[in-house]
Amino acid sequence: MRDLLITALNENDIVLPEIAIDKLIHYLEIMQSWNKVFNLTSITEPREMVYLHIVDSLLTAPFLTGNKFLDVGSGAGLPGIPLAIMHPEHKWILLDKNNKKTRFMTQAIAELNLTNASAVQNRAEDFHPDACFDSILSRAYATLALFVKTTRHLICKNGTFIAMKGKYPHDELQELAGLTGEAKVFPIKMQGMTLERNIVCIKPE
Repeated sequence: MRDLLITALNENDIVLPEIAIDKLIHYLEIMQSWNKVFNLTSITEPREMVYLHIVDSLLTAPFLTGNKFLDVGSGAGLPGIPLAIMHPEHKWILLDKNNKKTRFMTQAIAELNLTNASAVQNRAEDFHPDACFDSILSRAYATLALFVKTTRHLICKNGTFIAMKGKYPHDELQELAGLTGEAKVFPIKMQGMTLERNIVCIKPE
């Protein structure tokens, strides 16, 4: 899997130190082990795990603003854990309502020695931390409108909602109208896989 990851990173012009590559491989190994019992993800083929879990997550890095981030509906820790590995100077909260998944994330964070990340079990609308977040990310959490509605109390005044989407979300953008400030869609080209990817960046009102 290491060769697969290095190839995928090179194809997508993602430069990481060896220690980060080692941690990403270890993360995938932990996920494979837990998935045998807990069914964390339906993506289990090594090449697909590298591209659809790791590279897909890391391609959101250029859209991050600030230093404190929330990954809402994080599931198996995506995209938060790969991004926390990529940027150890950033602070991450990985939020999910599912106990099984937050247990996995807590274990992965411990094994990877990620001092800049922590997992929290809670619903987004019931989560009330002491400070706001500069960017809030979602990968497979909800529609754009529901994403904003359930997390708007968590975003900093000048923060950014960042949603990872497959196909261009025409209908979801229409539902979003009037709920927030400006929304921009950025097409993402992932080298090595033939699929459509879009990043939606939304500013609060």
